[in-house]
Amino acid sequence: MGFIMDGLDGEAYDRKYKDSDLVNRIVAYFRLQGRKIVVVAIMIVITSLLNTVLPVYISRTVDQLAVNREEVNLGLVAGVIVLIGSVSWLVNAIRLWLSSQAVGAVVLKIREDAFDAVLKRDLSFYDQFPSGKIVSRVTSDTQAFAQIVTLTMDLMSQLLLVVILIGYLFTVNVQLTLITLALAPFIVFTALAFRRIARETITRSRRVLAEVSNHVQETVSGIGVAKSFRQEGAIYDEFLRVNKQSYGVNLRTGYVFSGIFPILNAIAGIGTAALVYFGGVQAQQGSFTPGQWYLFIQGIGLFWFPLTSIASFWSQFQLGLAAGERVFALLDAEPKVVQKDSQKLPNIRGEIEFQNMDFRYKDDEPVLTNFSLHIKAGETLALVGHTGSGKSSIGKLIARFYEFQGGKLLIDGMDIRNLDLAAYRSRLGVVTQSPFLFDGTVLNNIRYGKADATDAEVIAVARKVGGGDWIDNLQNGLETEVGERGGNLSMGQRQLVSLARVLLQDPAIVILDEATASIDPLTETLIQEGLDVVLEHRTSIVIAHRLSTIRHADRIIVLRNGEIIEQGTHDSLLTQGGHYAELYNTYFRHQSLEYIEKAKDLA
Repeated sequence: MGFIMDGLDGEAYDRKYKDSDLVNRIVAYFRLQGRKIVVVAIMIVITSLLNTVLPVYISRTVDQLAVNREEVNLGLVAGVIVLIGSVSWLVNAIRLWLSSQAVGAVVLKIREDAFDAVLKRDLSFYDQFPSGKIVSRVTSDTQAFAQIVTLTMDLMSQLLLVVILIGYLFTVNVQLTLITLALAPFIVFTALAFRRIARETITRSRRVLAEVSNHVQETVSGIGVAKSFRQEGAIYDEFLRVNKQSYGVNLRTGYVFSGIFPILNAIAGIGTAALVYFGGVQAQQGSFTPGQWYLFIQGIGLFWFPLTSIASFWSQFQLGLAAGERVFALLDAEPKVVQKDSQKLPNIRGEIEFQNMDFRYKDDEPVLTNFSLHIKAGETLALVGHTGSGKSSIGKLIARFYEFQGGKLLIDGMDIRNLDLAAYRSRLGVVTQSPFLFDGTVLNNIRYGKADATDAEVIAVARKVGGGDWIDNLQNGLETEVGERGGNLSMGQRQLVSLARVLLQDPAIVILDEATASIDPLTETLIQEGLDVVLEHRTSIVIAHRLSTIRHADRIIVLRNGEIIEQGTHDSLLTQGGHYAELYNTYFRHQSLEYIEKAKDLA
C-alpha cells in the first residue's frame, strides 16, 4: 500500500505544532466571541442540571410507587417530565443557535486571515506550491478547523452531566459509584492512546483531499490545451490514479477510526454488567431500593456515552487540529521578500540601479551574479538574450516580486527594501506576454489598477491606446464582458486592455515582459502605438522578442547567463557584429521593416 502515501508528505512550509499551541490559537479566535461563548457555557450548565434532575426524579418516583402506589400522581409526574424536557430543549436550542453564530463568525475570520495570507505570499511561493492545494487550505480546512468547537461544546455538556450525576450517585451508594469510576480510566486511556495514529491519518486525509482539488482545478484551467492535444484520456487516467489514492487513504482512515469503537464498547459492556450484578445483589438484600438501582443503570448509560464518545470526539478533534495546523502553516509561512522599512517616495522619478546583485530562484541555480546596471530616469531600456539569460528576472526584481540574495537595488537612490511596497507598486506598471483579465467588463478591467477612476477617465485612457479604434470592434464597447480569463477577447484586444489599465495607473516605471510576442504583426502595430503612449516620459524596461519593440529603445542590453555582454543602440550593436547582430540575423531579421511599415499603412 505504499503508493497510497506517495506524494502526501506535505509542503515545505508545513509545520508541526503542539496540541496546546493549536488550542491556544483556536481559543484566541473564539475569544472575539466571548459574550456568546459565556452564554453558551451557562446554557450547557443548565442543560446538564436538567438532564441530571430527570433520572433522579424518575428514580424517586419509582421508589414511591414501591412504597405506596396510591399516593403517586402519575399525571403530575408525566407533566413534570414533559416540563423538564421542554425547558431542556429550549435551553439547548439557545445554546446551538448562539454556538452556530460564534462558529460561523470564527470561520469568517480565519478564512479572511487565510486569504489575506494568500495575497501576502511572494510570487516564489506560487512557483513552488500548487494553487489547488492552497485553495483547499482556505476553503475546506478552515471549515473543519471551526467544527472542533461545536464538538468541544457538545462534549463539555456531556462531561458536565457526568460530573453532576456522579456527585449525586456518591450520596446514594459509594461502592457502586466507585465501580463505575474504576473502569473510566481504561476507556479514557484507550481513546487518548489512539490520538497519535488518528492525527497522522487525518493529516494525510486532508492532504489527499488537497491533491484531488489541485488536480481538478489544474485540469479545468487547462482544458483547452488538453482538448487541442487530445489528452482527455491521459488526464482521465491521471485523475483515476489520484482518485484511487484518495480512496485508499480514506478507506484506511475509516478502518482506523472504526476499529476503536468495538474496544471501547467492550469495556463499557463489562462495566454495565458489573453494575447490574452488584446492584441487583444489593437490591435483593434490601440495602438498595429499586429506584436507586434504576438510577445507577440509567446513570451508567449517561456515564459511558460521553466516555466512549471521546474516541469519536477525538477523531473529529484531530481532524480539526490537523486542518488548523494546515491553515496556521499557511498563515505562518515565512515570506522571502522582507521589507526593512516602509518609506514612501514622494515623487518617483524612475532611476533604477542594480549594485553587485546576486539572485537565484534555487540555491544551486544562480541567475544573476555580481550584476550591476544603471537605468536613467525616463530611459527606455530593452533587454535581449536567449531564454534563461535573466531578462524576466530583472523585471521581477524591479517589481520586488522576488528577494535577491546579495547586493542592492536602488530606486531613485533608495534601497528598494526600505520602500513602502504598496505605494511603490502603485507607481509601477507591468504588462506581461499573456495578460490576465478578470471576469467582468472591459471598463472594469481597465479600472482595476485605479478603483476610484471615473468612467470618463477610463474612456479617455482607452481612446489613447491604439487610437481607440479597437473599442468600436468590441460587441458592446467598453461594457463588453471579457469572460473568464478574458476568453471573449482576442489576444491583441486583451493586450490593449492591459495597456489601458497600466496607462490609467499613470506609473513612473513600466515593465513590458514580451508584451507583443503572441500576436500578429497587424495587431502588433496597434499595440505599438499604445506602447508609445504608455512609455512616453516614463522609465521603461522592455523585454521583447519583436524587433519593433526594441529598435527604438534608448539603450539595448544584451544578456547571456545573467551577464551583460553588450549594450548600445540598435544601429551601434549591429555595427559591432557581436551577439546582438547574431540574434538579429537569427530571430529579428525576418521581421522586416518593409513589412512593418506596410502593416502600419494598412492600419
